[in-house]
Amino acid sequence: MERALIQGVELEYQVHGNGEPVLLVHPGIFSDWFVPLLDQPVLASRFRLLHYHRVGCCNSSRVSGPVSLVQQATHARALLEHLGIARAHVVGHSSSGNIVLQFAAQSPDAVESLVVMEPALMSVPSAATSRVFVGEAMQRYRAGDRAGAVDLFLRGTCGPEYRVALDRALPGGFDRYVADAPTFFEQELPALQQWSFGEDLAARVTHPALAVVGARSLEMDPIWRERHEVLLRLLTDVTPCIVPGTTHLLQVENPVAIAHHLADFFAQHPLRPRT
Repeated sequence: MERALIQGVELEYQVHGNGEPVLLVHPGIFSDWFVPLLDQPVLASRFRLLHYHRVGCCNSSRVSGPVSLVQQATHARALLEHLGIARAHVVGHSSSGNIVLQFAAQSPDAVESLVVMEPALMSVPSAATSRVFVGEAMQRYRAGDRAGAVDLFLRGTCGPEYRVALDRALPGGFDRYVADAPTFFEQELPALQQWSFGEDLAARVTHPALAVVGARSLEMDPIWRERHEVLLRLLTDVTPCIVPGTTHLLQVENPVAIAHHLADFFAQHPLRPRT
């Protein structure tokens, strides 16, 4: 991967394909969750896919202290500027769904369209009742059991059999997540707790948006329906998308379906000339 020095941090990135730029912002420490999309012909043949590792993940810079979602969105904008990209389609999943919403709100001129896949919105009712496993995972992390903490978190978000799909699509990925666990438990989770998505911020997100949710996610936990409904209620130009047979792993489980949904959506909202 190539490296970009921006705002005092180094971010490693790679570019696949040609065409209108698409920025893929990975969730949490799960730095390779968009990799299954990079070689999908329907995307790579029509779009320039920019995949990067956020601070604290893989070989990008590690920073001490808090890292807010505002800072994460600022890094994303700075990376686009570093590459000479004025405007892009932007995709986020889980916690990075929150980041791309923040990105669109604070840098509206840099975003053409927005794809938000099962964002980690913390204000919905089920966040207080169904997320008990998050606190348990944090306890394991603080006790020194990084692998147990990551495993417990992924079981809670993706289902008890998540490793089957994960290891098939991304061999060795779990070990990478364990290595990056401090970033997740010490920076990402606190940042999510301190960020909120309400009417004020949503009013600044006027871009065409695709709200993606897995059909099996809707069956597993009410929180995914609640979060999906928040997007449909608050965003002004939003298209719902339910992907059959998928949990929170989405493109890890079915990259072909996700790639087609993204390509179709981007084609409906082509990059406008700068004015």
